This record gives sequence, structure tokens and C-alpha cells, in this order.
Amino acid sequence: MNEDLRRPTYTPAPPRARYEATARRVRQWASTEVRQTLVEPVLHPSTWRIRALGMTTLAGHPLFYFIWTWWLPQPYEDLVLRLLMSLFGLSLLVIPGLTASPPSRLAATTFSLIFWITLPWFFSWMYFCNSGNPVWLASLGAMFLIYYHLTDWRLATVGSVSGLLVAWAMFHVVGPEAQPITFALGAANAVVLTFCWFMAITLGLSSSNLRREQLTYTLGTMGIMAHELRTPLATMQLIGEALRNETREEGESGQQRVEMLAQRLTNLVRNMNHQIDMQITNARLMRLPRHTEIISAAALVDVAIADYPFRSSRERDAVVMRVHGDFRFMGSRTLFLQVMDNLTKNALRSLAAASTASRPGDLLIEVGSQGSRGRIVFTDKGVGMDDELQARIFQPFFSTDRGTGHGLGLAFCQRVVLGAHGTIRVKSAPLRGAIFTIELPLA
Repeated sequence: MNEDLRRPTYTPAPPRARYEATARRVRQWASTEVRQTLVEPVLHPSTWRIRALGMTTLAGHPLFYFIWTWWLPQPYEDLVLRLLMSLFGLSLLVIPGLTASPPSRLAATTFSLIFWITLPWFFSWMYFCNSGNPVWLASLGAMFLIYYHLTDWRLATVGSVSGLLVAWAMFHVVGPEAQPITFALGAANAVVLTFCWFMAITLGLSSSNLRREQLTYTLGTMGIMAHELRTPLATMQLIGEALRNETREEGESGQQRVEMLAQRLTNLVRNMNHQIDMQITNARLMRLPRHTEIISAAALVDVAIADYPFRSSRERDAVVMRVHGDFRFMGSRTLFLQVMDNLTKNALRSLAAASTASRPGDLLIEVGSQGSRGRIVFTDKGVGMDDELQARIFQPFFSTDRGTGHGLGLAFCQRVVLGAHGTIRVKSAPLRGAIFTIELPLA
């Protein structure tokens, strides 16, 4: 045989194929780094952190007005502007809801606006008004580092660029008379600020990647552990089937007892597999699929209830579904079935913790719509929760069930609902039950 025929040949990919492969990698990177990752208006928005930021902004501006006016005078200072910035800091302390964690959509928008005004816009404005002198060059460089450590790097990048441009335009329209920045000074300052900006982006991006990798690793480990449980469960099911087959020829009473034990073992395996499916889905919290379909809310809830592994007939009877009006929405049916399972499981666990035996209707699931929004409401008569717990239940790894809870169920629910452009909220009080409301735009 000809040697050339046996030698493997290599044909380089055509330019179009290489371009498409590169474009695919770029799109994948953009999806991972920009679209799928949470954009946080304030990193780690705890009550203490928000109050500390408010106090710093409230007290810092009058303090620096005194320093730059009386101690180390600068060319431009404005008491009214400083007091206005202080009021923004005060708003973080007195406006209800801004210290809640996780923040609402309105609170997140308010955070972004306040920090955009008090950081990139204000510092850029003062830089131009003070003719780019060394004090405000250093202050603007420090602002970049602060802003990127305060908020998500994507928001910080957009906010820095827009704040700088808006301040520059306003300075040329309504700014005070100031000595013009020479070309040499502007070029030198641009080099320094570019370095500060580059380092701020690098640190912000690396911190974001580190947080995501830590969370992904933890969630992946949980998913692997949950998956490994399937092997002993499969063995348990095989043992149950073997017991059932071995007693086919025994007496009727013995066979009934073994049949009952085998059925209980089968139900246990079914329930455990259901929990494993939930754990594995929750472990994909940061990598939820994006495919969507038109879903009937009533049919979704009906299937979720029918497939739920209730532990007893009393537990099943406690769940009542009431459809005031069906609606359709866009989303992933698989993920929303998991959301229904998580909310049902939490409600039943709350009912089980209550002192009284559950009765029909103790968990009421209602489906309806109003205007352009549809609603799925879970109302239980369980133990309820206080305001502090309500503010934290959607945080990853926070659980009210310290014994068995992993703290990912409601965080997963929130991600899925937000991914469908909806909202999920809770209203509760100790010993008064809880109401979880999902609102979704109509398809």
C-alpha cells in the first residue's frame, strides 16, 4: 500500500470556520462574564454595609468642605453641592427598604443612582472645576478604585464613563470660571487616570470571577454529592423488589406485610430521588438554561402538585389549588416546575412545624392575572417568619431550616423568576403563615 495513503493528513480550517469558532468563543465569554452573572448595585448589600456607606457620605462631604475651604484651600468648593451630596448619604439611612437584603428592584435602582451621582459624576465635576489639580487628580483616581469595589464592575464601567462625560458637558455649559487645563497637564493626568481606571477594572473583574468560581465550585460539589446518593438508593429499590419476589409463595399475611414494607421502601426511594433532582437543579444556580417556551400557569401548578411526593394523604389534602383565571407566560417549564416544588416543600415544612394538625386549605395555591401581569400565590398557615428572616431568605446559603436546609431553594426560585422578567416577594409574620407571590408578564 502506498505510504502516503496511510499517513494522516491535516487540512487547515478555512478562514470562515476559524472566524465562526472565534466568534463563538467570544459570545460564550460575553455570556458567561456579562449576561449570566448577577449585576449587583452594591456588593454584599448587608444592612451594616449600607448604613456605613450612608454615614460616610453624610459626614464626609461637610468634613472635606471644611478641609478644602479653611485648612488646605482649593480653587473651587461649593457648600450647597456638598450638602446635596450629604443628603444622598442621609437617604441611605432614612428611606425605608434601602437597607433590606436582598434589595428590591426599586432599591437597586436607587442605589445605582445615588452612587453614580456621589462618585463618578461629583468627582469628575470637581476635577474639571478645580482645573485638574493634583488634589482632585488623586481624588478622581481614588474614586475609580472605590466605585469598582463598591458595585459590580459592569455597572462601575458604565457609570464611570457616563459620569465623566455628563460632568464634562455640564462643566462647559454651566460650570464656574476656571483656569483651562493645558495640553501637557491633561495628557499627564490622562495617563495617571487611565492607570487607575485599568487597575480598578482588573481588580473588579478578578473579584467578580473569584466570587463566581467559589459559588460555582460549592454548588457543583453539592450536585456531585447529591448525584452519588442515587447508587445506594438504587440498591435499596432492588432489595425491595427482591423481597417482594421472594415472598410471592408465602402466606397471605406475610406477603401483605412484605408488600407494605416494599411499598414504603419504594416511596422512600422516590422521595429521595425527588430531593436529589431538586439539589442538582439548585446546584446549577449560576448556570441556568436560557431556553424559553409559552407556559400555562394553571397547567404548571396542576402538574407540580400531581407529581409532588407527598408523605401522607393528610399532607396531600392540605394543598388546595384555586384558579381565578389562567394566564400564559414565557419561561422554562422545567425550571418553573422546580420553583413550584421548592415553594410547596417550604410551605409544607412550615405547616409541619406548626403546633396544629394540617387541614385542607392550609396551603392555598392561587392562579390569576391582573392587567398585563399574571400571579401565582402560595399562602400557607405555617409558623411564618419575622422581618429579619424575610429580608434574608432569598440570599444563597441562608436557610431557616438549620438542620437540613442548604439555603439555595429560594435563591434558585428568585433567579428563575427574574430570568423570566418577573418578581417574587414574601409577606409574613411569626405564627401568621406566609404569602409568596410570583408576578410574571403575560405572553
